[in-house]
Amino acid sequence: MNGDALRTLAREAGIAVQWTDAFGQEQQVQDESLRAILSALQLPAGDTGQCKESLALLRRQPGRAQWPPLVIGTTGRPVALPGHLPAGARYRLHLEGGTTVEGRLEQGQESGARLPAQQTPGYHTLEAGGRRCLLAIAPQRCFSLADAAVRHGAAGAALPWGLVAQIYSLRCTGDAGLASFSALESLARAAARQGASALAVSPLHAMFCAAPERFSPYAPSSRMFLNVLHLDPARVLGQAALEQAIAELPGCAQALARLEQADLVDWPQAASWRLRLLRILFDRWHQAPAPERESFRQFCDHGGQDLLDHARYEALDAWLRQQRPAVEGSDWRQWPEALRDPHGQAVRDFARDHAEAVDFHRFLQWQAQLARGRVQREARDAGMAVGLIADLAVGADPGGSQAWGLQPAMLRGLTVGAPPDLLAPQGQNWGLGALSPRALREQGFAPWLAMLRANMAHSGGIRIDHVLGLRRLWLVPEGAPSSAGAYLHFPLQDLLRLTALESLRHQAVVIGEDLGTVPQGFSQQLAEAGVLGIRALWFQREGPDFLPPQAWPASAIATTSTHDLCTVAGWWAGRDITRREALGLLGTEPGAASAARKEREADKAALQETLKEALQDAAAAEGPAEEPPLGAVLAYVGSTPAPLVLAPLEDVLGVVEQPNLPGTVEGHPNWRQRLPQDAAVMLDAPPVRQRLVQLAAARRKAAANPPHAKAAE
Repeated sequence: MNGDALRTLAREAGIAVQWTDAFGQEQQVQDESLRAILSALQLPAGDTGQCKESLALLRRQPGRAQWPPLVIGTTGRPVALPGHLPAGARYRLHLEGGTTVEGRLEQGQESGARLPAQQTPGYHTLEAGGRRCLLAIAPQRCFSLADAAVRHGAAGAALPWGLVAQIYSLRCTGDAGLASFSALESLARAAARQGASALAVSPLHAMFCAAPERFSPYAPSSRMFLNVLHLDPARVLGQAALEQAIAELPGCAQALARLEQADLVDWPQAASWRLRLLRILFDRWHQAPAPERESFRQFCDHGGQDLLDHARYEALDAWLRQQRPAVEGSDWRQWPEALRDPHGQAVRDFARDHAEAVDFHRFLQWQAQLARGRVQREARDAGMAVGLIADLAVGADPGGSQAWGLQPAMLRGLTVGAPPDLLAPQGQNWGLGALSPRALREQGFAPWLAMLRANMAHSGGIRIDHVLGLRRLWLVPEGAPSSAGAYLHFPLQDLLRLTALESLRHQAVVIGEDLGTVPQGFSQQLAEAGVLGIRALWFQREGPDFLPPQAWPASAIATTSTHDLCTVAGWWAGRDITRREALGLLGTEPGAASAARKEREADKAALQETLKEALQDAAAAEGPAEEPPLGAVLAYVGSTPAPLVLAPLEDVLGVVEQPNLPGTVEGHPNWRQRLPQDAAVMLDAPPVRQRLVQLAAARRKAAANPPHAKAAE
């Protein structure tokens, strides 16, 4: 086979055939990996003939006979149209608001015509030359924090701040060991009382009801639906109905009390009891008043096939586990062949015979949607300008419901990871499935839009995890080592423009997690689109020194830490070093732990020096050597020009253990730690309130001294 043909095809398909490693060395992608990725893109490349045929398919000019299902443009800019319509041809544009605009196409910069610049953002219908398509006209940037402040009537006030919560970690009375949306409501009210404008939460994506031992929020079953395990059963039919249901299950009351007192979430046990109670309540809900049942029917109609597929997956997964108790994990790829097609006759027959089970899971999604809506309403009513900020994970489990229902849009046989670097010399494989960029275009970006809409609903913002994935993803062929992957490029500008349009429609700010090494110019592209980056304290350094607050960018939110990094208290105590040493994660070099502790002491001294200079108050930065300067750190981050500061609850409360320790499955209670106090009152403790007062004061000071004012001086 001609390697040149394979690599030419790969390049045109958006695959980087070479990449630069952590040592600056160029690495060539193996032919086997290129063929695997091309196959996932529906571009066969088994031999030279197939490569040529696939290349011809890629190079086929769109728009000759018909347009693609979605053409994307930006307000105030002409829209290049595919195909070869002549300049001067008449067009008719049906705006989604009901107005029709007519005119003539302009001459494009190259061959073909373009639509004159439009000023109305939205999804419109374009007709010209006997062709028709949906036209998305996006605003030039996302809905911003400034927009949110104007809407809230808070323009010109202090720069906003908010909290970050791992929802599973929250406590409230009667939660039976697993946090609910009710706890999130309580936290929203408590945070708003302290002056918070936003409450960012860990992903609320749908997990696996039949496999609650799979609880990492960043490896969900679906990114389009919600984690129903966070439902509060008392909000379904009331407390009395819940107590009656508990009484009907032998041993339930005792088990729930034991789970509620635990310091760690026992996901399998807590989920099992909660689902059993919810099923009892669902069976009784059938007697609910007609208007409520009609509301559920409308929810199902609106959810359509996607909701039905998810509910069928959940019902099938539970049923198959009952039939085959020895089965481990939930993965539709291991199901009987006839059940792997979500729209096949076998699945339709199952859904007919198990209609109650399917409806139960649609009911749970309805209740979860209502619950999330209540949280956002509580946040806004309590005074938050933004409210909830949802978290969109970088991918979903390839064996989960989303991959099952969207098979034509998925990259089969590939998983998302990262190439080898200094921290992970063998590379990383996160085991997550990814959407196909080719299928996205062919399907009018419908899967991306569905995820955006699902996660922006009842939210004031969205955080896109690993936002670099909108530009490229490191994809690893199934069965291959992580180092045998390759970068696949995605249509960044189209994805950003659609994100901006949905951001405007939902009035939701957009944050992109861009920590780590990103390609040159990428952060600027995000900023131009109105997507805020993220800057964390631990990485804001120049050599051994921490940057002064004014050196932090104004185009990114600021935070002390993230769920994958050590907390401030843990960093100060060296807890992360102790953990890594015990788990063998510090390497095999003799004295590695001692060297790490010595370096940490130097880092602590550097941080204290920066705090003194930034706060101009030595006493605020100092204290007992063993006590972390939590308030001073929050004030330091708060004094940056960042448009929003998000403080993790762990750093506000002084928690030592970090939520997740990457690279571990055992040895650290990842995604299981519960906070020590009830969500409704934990911010009222005097030390905690004082830290938040310091943060709020720093935000007011930062608003009064913007970077451009200092530059003018």
